[in-house]
Amino acid sequence: MPGVDPRVRRTVRVPGAGADAGAVRSWHVLDTGPVLDASGVTPVGTVLAVHGNPTSSLLWRHVVARSLADADAGAPAWRVVAVDQLEMGWSERTGRRRGLAQRVADLGALTDVLGPDGGPLAGPVVTLGHDWGGVVGLGWAVAHAEVLAGVALLNTAVHHPLGDPLPAPLRLATARGVLAAGTRGTTAFLDVTLGLARPPLPDEVRRAYRAPYRTAGRRDGIAGFVADIPASADHPSRPALDALADATARLRVPALLLWGPHDPVFGERYLDDLVARLPHARVHRFVDAGHLLAEDAPVADALADWLGAADGPRGGGATAPDPAAPDPAAADPVAASGGAGPATPGTPPLRRLGAALEERAQDDDVAVLDLSRTHGGAPLAVSWRRLAATVTDLAAGLHAAGVRAGQRVQLLVPPGPTLTAAVYACLRLGAVVVVADAGLGVRGLSRAVRGARPDVLVAAEPGLVAARALGWPGRRVAAVGLPAAVRAALGVETDVATLVARGRAAGGGGALPPEPDPDAVAAVLHTSGSTGPAKGVVYTHRQLAAMRDVVAEHLGIGPQTGLVTGFAPFALLGPAFGTRSATPVMDVSAPRTLTARAVADAVRVSRATVVFLSPAAIMNVVATAPALDAADRAALAGVRTVLSTGAPVGERLLAAVVDLVPRAVAHTPYGMTECLLVTDITLEGIREAAGRPDAGVCVGRPIPPAQVLVSALDADGRATGAPGAAPGVLGEVLVAAPHLKSGYDRLWWTDRAAARDVPPGRWHRTGDVGHLDDEGRLWVEGRLAHVLLTADGPVAPVGAEQAAERVPLVRRAALVGVGPAGAQVAVVVVETGRRTRSPLAPAATAGLVREAVRGAVGVPVVAVLARATLPTDVRHNSKVDRTRLAAWATEVLAGHGGARA
Repeated sequence: MPGVDPRVRRTVRVPGAGADAGAVRSWHVLDTGPVLDASGVTPVGTVLAVHGNPTSSLLWRHVVARSLADADAGAPAWRVVAVDQLEMGWSERTGRRRGLAQRVADLGALTDVLGPDGGPLAGPVVTLGHDWGGVVGLGWAVAHAEVLAGVALLNTAVHHPLGDPLPAPLRLATARGVLAAGTRGTTAFLDVTLGLARPPLPDEVRRAYRAPYRTAGRRDGIAGFVADIPASADHPSRPALDALADATARLRVPALLLWGPHDPVFGERYLDDLVARLPHARVHRFVDAGHLLAEDAPVADALADWLGAADGPRGGGATAPDPAAPDPAAADPVAASGGAGPATPGTPPLRRLGAALEERAQDDDVAVLDLSRTHGGAPLAVSWRRLAATVTDLAAGLHAAGVRAGQRVQLLVPPGPTLTAAVYACLRLGAVVVVADAGLGVRGLSRAVRGARPDVLVAAEPGLVAARALGWPGRRVAAVGLPAAVRAALGVETDVATLVARGRAAGGGGALPPEPDPDAVAAVLHTSGSTGPAKGVVYTHRQLAAMRDVVAEHLGIGPQTGLVTGFAPFALLGPAFGTRSATPVMDVSAPRTLTARAVADAVRVSRATVVFLSPAAIMNVVATAPALDAADRAALAGVRTVLSTGAPVGERLLAAVVDLVPRAVAHTPYGMTECLLVTDITLEGIREAAGRPDAGVCVGRPIPPAQVLVSALDADGRATGAPGAAPGVLGEVLVAAPHLKSGYDRLWWTDRAAARDVPPGRWHRTGDVGHLDDEGRLWVEGRLAHVLLTADGPVAPVGAEQAAERVPLVRRAALVGVGPAGAQVAVVVVETGRRTRSPLAPAATAGLVREAVRGAVGVPVVAVLARATLPTDVRHNSKVDRTRLAAWATEVLAGHGGARA
């Protein structure tokens, strides 16, 4: 058993239970208890780990190893008992088919001899189960409430609705003529299951899983487990499963649900069911993991963090399941993510995000302009009166259609009046708005939609086509009217116009429920995916309103300012500010398609004085400025504020923008989806900071009431320093603000990491690295994941990249590390805008550029590589993908000159 300390393997002789009464059975277990005892360590409690089919106790080897490692480190250690169920692994083959009730009884018989002096296992006990081991473990948990401290589950199910087909792999495995051949007669079922690991299992681990099942006789338990799947009402195990499902909903102990979404057997609907039964559970989806989660993801570390958490099973025992007990999650709107709860006492009354829209409900002035659509030859314009009425009627229509507060509505609609109305209608109704833009790409968008689990999906035709093709969840509502045949083909239930009419007929605002609670979840906004898989960021109504207030006050936005939004997330803020907003002609999924002429047109028709742009949009706006005529430039001269956020914007580029809007103050704030607007700096501030010796991008001072601290990096590049505001300390950036997110959606462990070792209050570890200067300004120097771990210590990339970009002919640069952590060497990859025969081509000009880059960056560099372009993220088109470039540079330096990033 690779990775298993031989000292923990033992065989236990156990008196049989249930139908096995009178027999004595031999169990193989991995048990850290005797090793802990020999070391003089008193365990906090016991983790009872139960594998599923067709695995074994080997599945839990990392959890077992963590128990021993904690003890060796002097940390609190839990005893881990990982069992091989009877007929499975290295335990006894009895020749008996064991149903669910029998397996629960078997496990109880085992634990009756695992305690002190061979007696019952004493508490506190946490059950840990995967696949059908999760069901068996829950059965034990319900029957042993007196010692139960918590339950942890990985990809399992306690309920399958009668009439619903089994998942396809199980339908095949249970089919007549296949079950015996695929599970007992051959190793097919075992091999397919092991093949689900992501990435593939090492050969020695695969061999270890197969070892107990070499012969047909030793695989009889695999066949028995599959045959015991209670898919029908008359299955012998169905009553036991139904009783267990009901009892699970009455458990009031801490719970942890860890999930691999790429599971062809236990899909997201089974996670949804478990969350409904255990609403207080902490939930974490490892987005790239699948069925064999304990092989795919660091389950042992996540489990250890939960066991040691203040709200985890701290060894205090548990109360018996009580159907009348209060719901532990009732006061926590994002309990399933582990995020923050409601506002503290004394929080001021909330002015809702839609308050300004309601206040202007009788105003016939223009509220929203969409230049990509025309009406009578003019841009589509919607008045405040019409927008307010549409929002109210759409909210009533959604309510009449069965959409309720707390349900999720995924919006895949291009920016414009329809999207704006849908957002504010959902907010009024109390439905949770889910936003993931098309810039994530098909794969990223599909992952975001599946992870968000929307109850309703409102989409334009491309989104509806994708939903049908990719099997996205949710009732489907078309953003526009579609022919009946198309609606039927796409599974569309209704459309927005029909819902608006239905709501109006039902009485509009008079048919709506009360306003949602200020601290209820309002939205799930997905991150860009530029620094890893896109995450759903959870916001309450109060936090969204706080974000609006900070932006409006800091930038002076009011009813008469107007704004043009060339950055999709900000296209929805106009009604919240009570000001008219215009969306220019552009492909919102590709910000770099925005032109200077399109911005000028939008400014002219909206009389806007504020313009929001993404960094990629700014680059193309500047590049297309020669196409502007005198009228365009006159319109742009009316702009007073230009804002670019999403990625740093250099002084030269920002200055070029100001040349187009000569009367405007240019702002480039620092923020993130988790906390929009944290600090801000103007072009003047950038120029003032340019003469300082600080490395990185100066992003200015915190915008009150936001706060910023830095947690210093240690020699291994980890942010272990106590958060502080001392100048010149390189470390991870921490932020706090009233508009900081509540949490991540079903990413409990990520939330926990983001709030690790922070001061009192709600703080967020951003993953960015930088430092504060002696005037309180923040300088961002890159991402924590991109810090080079050299023999001389950690090196942040941005300072060196800025120096390289000052070399003539270098458009952009990236500093990446090649080699093992602690001994990495620096490589600079430069973007030249022109193709080269080889990244190492020794052309005379290229050679001069390379020498100039080496001399400029200020750190030892082993190579300067050239590329025509650098890969960037899909949403902003501006964040350089250093991870991808590091892999490419490694290939190039290994002699693979044709390697591609």
